[in-house]
Amino acid sequence: MTARTALPTDGRIRLVDRAYEEIRRRILDHEYAPSQQVLEQDLAAELGMSRTPVREALVRLAHEQLVQLVPRHGMRVVPLSLQDLRDVYEVITALELAAIERLIRMRPKAVTLTSLDRALDAMDAATARGRTDAWVRADERFHSLLLGLCGNARLVALASSLSDQLHRARLATVRLRRSLEPSNREHRAVVEAIHRGNLRDAQRHHTRHRARTSREILGLLEQTRLGSF
Repeated sequence: MTARTALPTDGRIRLVDRAYEEIRRRILDHEYAPSQQVLEQDLAAELGMSRTPVREALVRLAHEQLVQLVPRHGMRVVPLSLQDLRDVYEVITALELAAIERLIRMRPKAVTLTSLDRALDAMDAATARGRTDAWVRADERFHSLLLGLCGNARLVALASSLSDQLHRARLATVRLRRSLEPSNREHRAVVEAIHRGNLRDAQRHHTRHRARTSREILGLLEQTRLGSF
């Protein structure tokens, strides 16, 4: 009997990455409900791979506080409470305001900001068509670009894990919101201020936007009695 050839290191890493991305997607898209437990062997079978890369992926997700590792029982999806969400909004707003300040002080050329303009156009188009799924993608792209353009990799990394948690709240409430157009207008006001290099206006518009949307989303979650999600 010939010895089984070991999987190359880069091949194992690719499997871990694939397991991580798929499990993360299922959590963020609510395919796995808050507090749901999933056995490690079931995950491996669903993903068509051995338990080793799945286990490594779960460790990464546990560090991001998306799952809790349960000995001999795989994982449990960590629920997010309303107070957790309030805290997340407070922190990510501060990070985005810092990113806006850094971006404006870099004095970016108009061409550098075209990606933000395109994200805004995509949000308007999605709203006009009533495509909430497309709007969510464009909105998340806008916030990701706003952070990424500032050039501070550590700031982006800190905000990224928080953005995952906001995604869960956004999906739970986006179809319940009265209108998405106010968010589009508020985003555009921020970008226009950045184009002008007006730090005070950009931060003022963004602070008001985050305050309004956080009140709206938290209110909807309270009304629907989702104490955690």
